[in-house]
Amino acid sequence: MPAEISGIGEFTGQEVLLKGWVYNMRSSGKILFLQMRDGTGIIQCIIEKAVVGDEDFELASGLTQESSLEVTGTVREDARAPGGYELSVTGFSIIQIAESYPITPKDHGNTFLMDNRHLWLRSRRQNAILRIRAGLIRFIRDFFDNRGFILCDTPIFTPNACEGTTTLFETDYFGDRAYLTQSGQLYNEATAAAFRKVYTFGPTFRAEKSKTRRHLIEFWMVEPEVAFADLDDIMQLGEDFIIEIVGRALETYRDLLEGELERDVSRLEKVQGPFPRISYAEAARILKEKGGDFEEGGDFGGTDETVLAGEFDSPVFVHRFPSAIKAFYMEPDPDDPTYSLSVDLLAPEGYGEIIGGGQRVSDLGLLKKRIEEHGLPEKAFGWYLDLRRYGTFPHAGFGLGVERTLAWICGIQHVRETIPFPRLLNRLSP
Repeated sequence: MPAEISGIGEFTGQEVLLKGWVYNMRSSGKILFLQMRDGTGIIQCIIEKAVVGDEDFELASGLTQESSLEVTGTVREDARAPGGYELSVTGFSIIQIAESYPITPKDHGNTFLMDNRHLWLRSRRQNAILRIRAGLIRFIRDFFDNRGFILCDTPIFTPNACEGTTTLFETDYFGDRAYLTQSGQLYNEATAAAFRKVYTFGPTFRAEKSKTRRHLIEFWMVEPEVAFADLDDIMQLGEDFIIEIVGRALETYRDLLEGELERDVSRLEKVQGPFPRISYAEAARILKEKGGDFEEGGDFGGTDETVLAGEFDSPVFVHRFPSAIKAFYMEPDPDDPTYSLSVDLLAPEGYGEIIGGGQRVSDLGLLKKRIEEHGLPEKAFGWYLDLRRYGTFPHAGFGLGVERTLAWICGIQHVRETIPFPRLLNRLSP
């Protein structure tokens, strides 16, 4: 009976057929202990010469790492075996004897592993990370879908550079200039006027020449936008969102987190509401007290974010950044227009900003003025200004980067392991 390793316990005492690859193998005289993986898990297969015969035992002895094969055998429960089960092999069929596999149990450098990313994905650790990634994406979608949000896909090609071209990828679009999107937010504001609560979820691109462990050139971002919401509303939404997706990751993947990734899950268990909320001015005072070189009025660097987050056990909201360092569409704080109704959510343990957002400018005249102040062409934003001409409304939203959030949940030091094929500065392959 065909089976998969992930559900092998259902077939205890029965004969099954498994298809997969050799993960590891060792010999003990007339017995071979073959670890086989099938993409859903790993199981130990016991091949005895007395059972399969001399000829087949000799063939099995020649199997190499990542050779592909089909194995028939009886499932036995064994607490000593990896996964708690093993297979007593009665027969097998070799599909291919693999060539010498480049990734061995010894330590390899990051460059080598990234050059062989297409093969590195087969390892236990990478399998665990990307399995959790798939779950995280499901949890994200469930959160918004279950709260009545409508998924509205936004363009990857955009006709104008909303915030300058320095970090945008330009491409030819049949003779016109186009840019790869940095965010679907502006389009989200249009769909929010149609559906009230929306989100977009897709790839985004940043042409930042950054080599930090927190940055990717191409990454996935989820961006909700809510009509008739203000800054406080969107912070509460972000808090509820993070608590749910972290909680579900712990519930679903605790074994992988604690086992394969050796994650200290006690840090994730502290992700409970309410999250601390401090103003930019308060954050600046903390940084000054810590004796760093932060200059008030500027944006936070990675070290600044780490210092701030280190003051709290759970993620912390920092709100009301100076208007001068935020995008043109951020609503000014009515109590002090030099500050904006913006917010970042900083993850603990040095992982930095995982959410960035705020309340949007809803007044037509003010939005025109902000576009002019930022040196942007008003003509390019005609459709965006229409949203304020025809039924303007207060609204707010945020963006969350999947890879940085996954790195935090998994306790990974570099985001390059959080996406199947990362795009980094000076890396476009495989």
